Amino acid sequence: MTTTDQQPSSAAKLTSKFGFAARPALLVPVLAVAFAALVGLALIAAIGVSVPNALAAFIDGTLGSPYAIAASINRSTVFALVGFGFVLANRANLTNVGGEGQIAVGGIAATAVALYGHVDGLPLGLAFILPMLAAIIAGALWGALAAVLKVKSGTNEVISTLLLSFIGVWLLYWCVQSPALLRKPMTSSATLPESLEIPDETKLPLLTGDYSFPLHIGLPLTIILAIVVAVLLSKTVLGLRLRAVGLNPVASNRAGISYTRTVIFALAMAGALGGLAGALMLQGEQYTLKDGFSSGYGFDGLVAGLLSRGSVTGVIAASLLFGFMRSGGINMEMVAAVPTALVVVIQGLIVITLAGATLFIERWERK
Repeated sequence: MTTTDQQPSSAAKLTSKFGFAARPALLVPVLAVAFAALVGLALIAAIGVSVPNALAAFIDGTLGSPYAIAASINRSTVFALVGFGFVLANRANLTNVGGEGQIAVGGIAATAVALYGHVDGLPLGLAFILPMLAAIIAGALWGALAAVLKVKSGTNEVISTLLLSFIGVWLLYWCVQSPALLRKPMTSSATLPESLEIPDETKLPLLTGDYSFPLHIGLPLTIILAIVVAVLLSKTVLGLRLRAVGLNPVASNRAGISYTRTVIFALAMAGALGGLAGALMLQGEQYTLKDGFSSGYGFDGLVAGLLSRGSVTGVIAASLLFGFMRSGGINMEMVAAVPTALVVVIQGLIVITLAGATLFIERWERK
């Protein structure tokens, strides 16, 4: 019997002593976020802003009122949808970094249908469902375009989805700048470059019916989709096919699993989830399409997917973190005069430390 057989490892001792809480998969990310938060507070103090005031503003922006809580959760649902799309595509060894563009084209499609699709007055909630379906279709086509480029010409999906994001964002800019497209009628030179506000019937219903707590049906929809994606990846033949193509495309083809169809499906579904995220932003929060509509949500959702390590639960946790952080950061800027750039730096610190924590966890688990 070897020494290793006789004596438990240090990791086993730590886990047996402290139980579930000592597992690095839970403990290390918490410590990483705490470290990044401490560095962020030090930076706030370094620029001469009162740390207690900044903390109070952050807490007030996240948990200070029912409105703040609902706004944070609504933002988190957008990040989560993009993250689900990333995880789904990544199971087939594909990297979808095009969430920003997919949100943009989803917002464009939802706006066009809500304003000019004559959907107001339709029964059974179709007035808000049809714009959402249009956004899903637009996002799916945007993702499928990258997939076709990959399977037909070998274009790397990282490059194609990233460049398609730039195209989507500039297409959005063109739509809200051109009166021939979605820009509202110009009554004067001061008319803002944005669309008309969508009709009330096309806005997402609130769960409470109270605008002081504007939590909309995007939350239960996101929970349902989280379950669907988790089951699809772990319990279905389709999930097995995605994994097989991701591990070995050649062997999968020989086993009768179409590489082309699988890649197109994976990226199209990722795009569809991104397009739906755009619809939730438009119909559940902003109500008008404007330049900068996507607001970096696609990239935050991408990071949530990257940090999740392929786990739907991980996507939800990271999305909630970023959703509440964004709300708190906005309030810190308005109330405590913390510069926007510093808020972004703090978010970046959390991302870097969490990424480092992920590498640590992987090494721990290998041991």
